[in-house]
Amino acid sequence: MALRVDIKKDFGGFVLQTKFETDGGVMGILGASGCGKSMTLRCIAGIVKPDEGRIELDGTVFFDSDKRINLKPQERHVGLLFQNYALFPNMTVQQNLMMGLKPYEKDKKKAKAEVEQMIRKFYLIGLEKHKPFQLSGGQQQRVALARILLSKPHLLMLDEPFSALDEFLRWNLELELSEVLKEFSGNTLFVSHNRAEIYRICDRVCVMEQGKSNPVIPVKQLFEDPDTRAAAYLSGCKNFSRAHAKGEREIFADDWGVALESEEAVPEGFSCIGVRSHYIYPVEAAKAPGQKNTFLCSILKVVEDVFSIVIMLRPIGAKNSGFPELTDRQEGQIRMEVTKECWKEFCEKEHPTQEVWVQIQTHDIMLLR
Repeated sequence: MALRVDIKKDFGGFVLQTKFETDGGVMGILGASGCGKSMTLRCIAGIVKPDEGRIELDGTVFFDSDKRINLKPQERHVGLLFQNYALFPNMTVQQNLMMGLKPYEKDKKKAKAEVEQMIRKFYLIGLEKHKPFQLSGGQQQRVALARILLSKPHLLMLDEPFSALDEFLRWNLELELSEVLKEFSGNTLFVSHNRAEIYRICDRVCVMEQGKSNPVIPVKQLFEDPDTRAAAYLSGCKNFSRAHAKGEREIFADDWGVALESEEAVPEGFSCIGVRSHYIYPVEAAKAPGQKNTFLCSILKVVEDVFSIVIMLRPIGAKNSGFPELTDRQEGQIRMEVTKECWKEFCEKEHPTQEVWVQIQTHDIMLLR
């Protein structure tokens, strides 16, 4: 069941331009707050009308600006789980679930059986007479999802489903949701700004940045081989520098003032590099000279995290980074993250206070557009 989306919506100060195609499974839409993720779902659901473009699901055209087609939300047969779950506050759990059974209104026996099945499946036994304000966040979510599935949607869309939950509850509900999605035969769109959720739940991902969508890629590619700075940033990379090529595999990190060698050849359109914090390693001073991709840094701050040590560094040759989202204090900095055991052992040998040599392996350098 293929979903094709190619739309544009101008909100004045913000323009949404979304284009992607997915055929079955769970596709994630990953991006920072305000990038257009939720608005994309609302356009697909028919809540918001795009200015131009086309939306099609399995041959059914939801929207086509050229042909002036714009199906009503109830004609699209899609299920959208809002962040606040959108339960009817004056209705009980059972009544809320019944609202998803419009096709069975005339068959009371079948409707009751469908609702009872969902109550068992989503662990809602004993809560049938409760109203939303009497339920926990996790219980509300299960009711909302059960109601959507009762309507037999052709497309399931989840908008930040775990954003209002604490970490422990979020993990448990994620496990439950994963099982539900395995049984769902249609397409699922999963919107989140949490890269870990996307990695665990989705097969493919579309990264959105400032209203524009990037091509759909396998989830593992986003983390192992992102090709844009936006994708690398959303996948958790903390270190970036503008860069230019000095040879086929030789680059110069402009903001760090460091010459580096990459394992891959420099691609067309390359403009910066990215290196993950845990792929930067401290090196003993005596062993540093002559080693590839090894350079001296000033130590700005050492922060003890729960399971690791974060060392904020500035390469000796660093310049201003030029990235607008970084503050002056962050410009030209590098974040190195190592285990507590590793840092303790290193400090016992080197006793670093103001400076430390660090190294980056050639295969850990991401060449980005």
